[in-house]
Amino acid sequence: MRKPVIGIAPDFNPGADRDGGEGEATVFIRNRYVAAIEAAGGLPFILPVFSGRALGAALLDKLDGLMLTGSGPDIDPRRYGERKRFTFTVMSKERTDAEFALVTEARRRDLPVLGICGGMQLMNVALGGTLVQDIGGQVAGALPHRMKGPATTTCHPVTVERRSRLHGVLGRGSVQVNSSHHQSVKAVPRGLAVSAVAPDGVIEALED
Repeated sequence: MRKPVIGIAPDFNPGADRDGGEGEATVFIRNRYVAAIEAAGGLPFILPVFSGRALGAALLDKLDGLMLTGSGPDIDPRRYGERKRFTFTVMSKERTDAEFALVTEARRRDLPVLGICGGMQLMNVALGGTLVQDIGGQVAGALPHRMKGPATTTCHPVTVERRSRLHGVLGRGSVQVNSSHHQSVKAVPRGLAVSAVAPDGVIEALED
């Protein structure tokens, strides 16, 4: 039986590589994303950071699904019509352009897309939504969303919408999650819906 091919959008360093080479653009990814797809019965395929919509469309021709991974850098606020109000590192234009192209074309094809953390935020913006630029500075009574310690440690609960697909997958209305983000979804575009929120109102999951 053929395994579904899942494309993984990698992180991207447009400058020096991890060995110190000057001017070497580098794509890289945490292996746990690859392992998760394998464990679920899929065939992981790490995508390039490309330029041009034609190449993005050709890549999607080979895929059964798309995974957008999290990232340290944040989406440039100009992508959703705002100026930068807080101090943070902006994601490279190359990666942002490539992932916007993948999301919009995948949406047109009704290809399944899973956005994790910053990947969900990027999907939200690519489809017309906006972001909270800094949770601590813009959300009253915000919980700590940047946990300390191992990345797998859970730190706060989220409430899952009862009629959501996520609720059907989890089989319950509340779950403890790990958390490592300082931005979050603000305005949700048409076609997406909120499926989970933290106790402070921060949106933690979206679905169509």
